[in-house]
Amino acid sequence: MRMLTRMILETGDEMKPQRIVWRNVSMAGVQEPMDIVIEQGKIAELLAAGEGNGDEVLDCSGQFVSSGWIDLHVHAFAELEPYGDEIDEIGVKQGVTTIVDAGSCGADQIDDLAASRATAKTNLLALLNVSKIGLKRVDELSNMAWIDLGQAVNAVQRHPDFIVGLKARMSGSVIGENGLKPLIAARELSVRTGLPLMVHIGSKPPGIEGIVPLLADQDVITHYLNGKKNRLFDDHGKPLQVLADALKRGVQLDVGHGTASFSFEVAEAAKANHVPLHTISTDIYRGNRLNGPVYNLSLVLTKFLHIGYALEEVIAAVTSHAAAWLRRPELGRIQVGEPANLTLYTVTAENVELVDSEGVRRTATQRIQAKGAYIHGQFIEC
Repeated sequence: MRMLTRMILETGDEMKPQRIVWRNVSMAGVQEPMDIVIEQGKIAELLAAGEGNGDEVLDCSGQFVSSGWIDLHVHAFAELEPYGDEIDEIGVKQGVTTIVDAGSCGADQIDDLAASRATAKTNLLALLNVSKIGLKRVDELSNMAWIDLGQAVNAVQRHPDFIVGLKARMSGSVIGENGLKPLIAARELSVRTGLPLMVHIGSKPPGIEGIVPLLADQDVITHYLNGKKNRLFDDHGKPLQVLADALKRGVQLDVGHGTASFSFEVAEAAKANHVPLHTISTDIYRGNRLNGPVYNLSLVLTKFLHIGYALEEVIAAVTSHAAAWLRRPELGRIQVGEPANLTLYTVTAENVELVDSEGVRRTATQRIQAKGAYIHGQFIEC
C-alpha cells in the first residue's frame, strides 16, 4: 500500500473517528475500481473510485481486494510435530483472515487449541478430530478405544462457536486394521452433534468406493485432487461414478494441497470434466510452509489460475464458498455496516515455477500475491 495523504482532523480537544480510504482498488470480476471507506473498523462506504474522503487515503491502484481469505484446512496447533504451526504464521501473515484447523486436536486437547486464540490476530475455527488423541499420533484411528463419542459430544458442547465440523482421516496408515469402522463412528457423531464431516482420502485401505457413499450433504472430501491410486478419477482422468453420485447428494470438495495430496494432472482432469471448484485450502503446517510444496495460500491459488480458472472463481473458493460452508456468510462478503474483513492482493504478469505434490513442475505466467489483511480494525502486511 502506498500512502497518498494522511491527515488527522481535530475539533478542540476531541479527535474525530479515523476514516481510512482504500482508493482505486479492484475486485475480481468487477470492471471498475472503487473506494472502500473504513471507519472504526467497519465498512462505512463503498464508492466509485476517487469519491471517498477520509483522514487517511491509501492508493491501492493496481491491487485487488476481496473479503478476507479463508483457509478451510490448516494445522495450527503449534506444539504438534510434524503437523503443527503458529496461528498467525499461516493466517494474517499470509493475508488469510480466517483459518480452520482440520483435526489437529480431539477431545483431549481441543480446549488448549481454543485457548490459543487469545493471543492471535487471525480468526481460528476448528474441526474436531473424531479420535480423542488427535494428531498426537499419526495413526489416531487405529484403535477404536480412542474414538469416544461421549467425550466428543461434550467437547462440541463446550465450544459451540469454535468447532464447526468433524474430521476423520481415512487412510490405511491412519486406520490400521479398522476398515470403515472409524468413519461409521464419525457418521454417528455427526448425527449426534449436527456437524458435517471432513474426510481425508489417501492410500488404501479402505477404497474410495467404500468411503464416499457414507458421506452426506455438506460433508467434505478433502484432498480430492490427490494423485494416489486411491483417487476419485480413473486412469483416463474421468471422474468416478462414486464422485458424481456424491456431488448430487451435496458433498463438497476441498483441495487440501498438503505435502502429498495435490496433482496437476488430476486438477487439470477435474477442470476438463467440469468438476466444480468448491474450496481451495492448503493443509499447511510448519514443514510444508518452510520447505514446500505449499509455502502459502497465495501460491496455491496461483496454481489454479495457471490451470485456467478465472480469477473470480479462484477467489470465490477462499471467500464466499468457504464462508457458505461454514454457515458464516458474513465472512465472505464486503458489506456496508459490517466489520472490515479484507485481503489485499496483486495479480502480476511474471514467470513463477510451481510444483505439485508429485514433484511435477509447471511455469505460470501470472502470480497471485497477498499483500496484507485487514481484521479487527488493523491492517497487517504480509
